[in-house]
Amino acid sequence: MRGAARPGPRGRGRLPGTRGLRAPPPPLLLLLALLPLLPAPGAAAAPAPRPPALSPAAAGPSVSLYLSEDEVRRLIGLDAELYYVRNDLISHYALSFNLLVPSETNFLHFTWHAKSKVEYKLGFQVDNFVAMDMPQVNISAQGEVPRTLSVFRVELSCTGKVDSEVMILMQLNLTVNSSKNFTVLNFKRRKMCYKKLEEVKTSALDKNTSRTIYDPVHAAPTTSTRVFYISVGVCCAVIFLVAIILAVLHLHSMKRIELDDSISASSSSQGLSQPSTQTTQYLRADTPNNATPITSSSGYPTLRIEKNDLRSVTLLEAKAKVKDIAISRERITLKDVLQEGTFGRIFHGILVDEKDPNKEKQAFVKTVKDQASEIQVTMMLTESCKLRGLHHRNLLPITHVCIEEGEKPMVILPYMNWGNLKLFLRQCKLVEANNPQAISQQDLVHMAIQIACGMSYLARREVIHKDLAARNCVIDDTLQVKITDNALSRDLFPMDYHCLGDNENRPVRWMALESLVNNEFSSASDVRAQRETEREKQTPHCAESPTRGSGLDPRTLRP
Repeated sequence: MRGAARPGPRGRGRLPGTRGLRAPPPPLLLLLALLPLLPAPGAAAAPAPRPPALSPAAAGPSVSLYLSEDEVRRLIGLDAELYYVRNDLISHYALSFNLLVPSETNFLHFTWHAKSKVEYKLGFQVDNFVAMDMPQVNISAQGEVPRTLSVFRVELSCTGKVDSEVMILMQLNLTVNSSKNFTVLNFKRRKMCYKKLEEVKTSALDKNTSRTIYDPVHAAPTTSTRVFYISVGVCCAVIFLVAIILAVLHLHSMKRIELDDSISASSSSQGLSQPSTQTTQYLRADTPNNATPITSSSGYPTLRIEKNDLRSVTLLEAKAKVKDIAISRERITLKDVLQEGTFGRIFHGILVDEKDPNKEKQAFVKTVKDQASEIQVTMMLTESCKLRGLHHRNLLPITHVCIEEGEKPMVILPYMNWGNLKLFLRQCKLVEANNPQAISQQDLVHMAIQIACGMSYLARREVIHKDLAARNCVIDDTLQVKITDNALSRDLFPMDYHCLGDNENRPVRWMALESLVNNEFSSASDVRAQRETEREKQTPHCAESPTRGSGLDPRTLRP
């Protein structure tokens, strides 16, 4: 019979009437193959060119060969029958389509029949025998087409040795009556074959024998899926470790701050208060000996300050409580005078490193003049310890003191090159047109946020400042603002403090009502001072009444 498969090199047969495998045509070709078979709904099918028929016989063999509706749905998801030959008419559209066989599909089913005697001969060609075995069928390689509707099966089994796309050609020769009267039908298929990845031991006793389990459904994405899940797992592990490290560091820093605060509070309060049981957890180094802690109705921790309370602390006691941060006078070099009052001065100084004399740091140096009294010196040392032991980016606590005998005490703070915030704002307002340091409204808002952050930290630490104002803040060239203590503020800014008849100078404009009347201070009173500080930044050079905005008449205030 013409068209029989003839073995070629390496066992590959080349069927007559074929020119080898071609690239798969566009998927649209399949739709074109099905269109003649599916008439339009609601209308009669238009007459189409009649496809070529099988070689004629006397009465016509009426051969039909097609894929059933279930088979088409399984292969390509369409609800239709795909005819290759229908009553002797050949559909070259369907035959020319190179159908992709899903990788999990190992069997193809063809339905056929003939009314009269038709002989067939079946052969296969595979372009990669390493990836796929020779296809097998459940019928003989040659014989007669059945006279009743029958189904034959073609098995396409991959070897599992390599990953490759395999091209399959199935050639069917149909012969009617005479050996010279035959028709060749070529069916093209392609299938992806994948390498086997999983091996399972068949027996615990026989360790040398193993069998391979191959899942074509999951074989394709196995490698990429594993890589994806491994990557996700590694990323999650790294994020988890980083979160743990950050949490540990945060807890460690919080414990260190609490330890520093407790040491500073306990050591300072003992020297600044009489040896009694009056000291509470709210009293810090700036708290006088007879300050009484109370609790207001709002729930804020408050302090009641009695008159002349700071004067009860002696100079020796104040020096003893800052002895642990005392340094030698030789390490301090005084340069320019930044601010000067009646008895106090603030210098721009240089601090030499204790271990390396070649390393120097700039610093603020607060000190007093020769005519300063012992009470004024004691107040400077006591008020300088207000923020000692606190750590925040918007706070500026003292770092060292110099209390050598025969020398005036000095308080050292880190340097901020634009100095006092009140003086800086006043300079910017007075010469705003020509000053290169002129600031915008956005800068003022940024300063307000920084002050709020610092005061929020103090509230969380249950520390009451009691004298928040622009005069007690400093600023650098990056517009970073830090809150500092109020040491020497009464002397350097006398216009901001007023005596109400009790020989006690107070910042009336920044004080809350309960602080003025009852000498009670709390976080709420600090909020009142913060609001006035924000208004002060808007008009830092305007001369205002000390009670403006407070709703108070200074004539009615009595100690």
